[in-house]
Amino acid sequence: MRITRRLNSVLERWLPEQRLFLKSDKSTRFLRLRPATQLAAIGGITLVFGWSIVASSILVIDAIAPSGARNGAVHSQSTLEARLTDLSAERDRRAAEAVAAQNRFAVALDQVSRMQSLLLESEAQRRELQTGLDAVHASLQQAVKASREANAADSEAAPVRTAELQAALDILAGELEQAANARADAVQQAEDARRVADALALERDQIVARNDQILSQLEDAVSVSVKPLDDMFRSVGMNPDEVLRKVRQGYSGQGGPLNPVSYSSSGNAAITQGEAKANEILITLDQMNSYRIAVEKMPLAMPVKSAFRYTSPFGRRWGRSHEGIDMAAPVGTPVYATGEGTVIFAGWQRGYGNLIKIQHELGTETRFGHLSKIRVKVGQKVSRGSLIGDMGNTGRSTGSHLHYEVRVNGRAVDPMRFIKAAQNVF
Repeated sequence: MRITRRLNSVLERWLPEQRLFLKSDKSTRFLRLRPATQLAAIGGITLVFGWSIVASSILVIDAIAPSGARNGAVHSQSTLEARLTDLSAERDRRAAEAVAAQNRFAVALDQVSRMQSLLLESEAQRRELQTGLDAVHASLQQAVKASREANAADSEAAPVRTAELQAALDILAGELEQAANARADAVQQAEDARRVADALALERDQIVARNDQILSQLEDAVSVSVKPLDDMFRSVGMNPDEVLRKVRQGYSGQGGPLNPVSYSSSGNAAITQGEAKANEILITLDQMNSYRIAVEKMPLAMPVKSAFRYTSPFGRRWGRSHEGIDMAAPVGTPVYATGEGTVIFAGWQRGYGNLIKIQHELGTETRFGHLSKIRVKVGQKVSRGSLIGDMGNTGRSTGSHLHYEVRVNGRAVDPMRFIKAAQNVF
């Protein structure tokens, strides 16, 4: 009570106490509406009003969501395919750049190798010339000594021999200088070639890193694309691995000339890793393409495109199993094939009335019952969206409607799984 009084005193500023007078012929009574009571009443009215707005919004969103979701799925699919195309083109360009960089790196390594060979040859020549020069110096010293000893006996012949030895010494000194200059040039060229090789190696590493980034983005994109398709097949009660196996059996042609593959002897580690990742992406793309082929063969479209009302779901009904869904609309409403297939039955069947059975690939079959008119024949090929009949009230039926069934390997499954799955595909 103390808390209530304190709360009323606080709320008195905004919600002053009100009195509701009830007057009769003999007496007058009044009801006191305290601030807390007024706040509770306002809160209740606000809650009911908010709930009404939220419920109305949910009904409106539920009415317009299928078309918006389908348009969003189409837009998302086209955007994803455009992104995959761009990433594939970018990956091809980066792969070409990586190959070109690898070739330039190999050429630079060859140049470095040639420069090192020239440097070694120049060093060997310098050593040979140095050895020859040392021998000439020794011979010259001996000749000078012999010339001094023989100077007294033959004073005219000594200057001639000295001049010849000096000329030979000058020639050797010139050759030694040329060899030293050639060695310095070879050292400079080798250093330049090393710098070029280092720059090319850095460029190659950057290209490989960029290529790996592109491959990672492409791998993420295709993985995101495959998962919804995999979940879709599981949601309709089909084994994705079995679906892929059947599709690949029908699309398994191979051929073309086979050429030998050449490999570089150096710097292939990063490129080999990129090729392995690219092969994984190709495998995932093949899986996604196989899924899309399977989707084209499955009955995922709506059998009725006009306005209709769901009148009975899949499952137990009146103590018996209802193996399809009922869609009610006026007699004569067009009924369309939900997937590509072959008509295997078109006629009267007890309980179904006028019935059409269509056999699709991957072990799926659809049935359309209670028709007023059949517009196809047994053996006829139909495609998704083909007009096959008109809605009616034949067989065991209480009113004009379509009884629509989907069977997988002979077992009836909920057609709503296929209808909901189609919203994520088309």
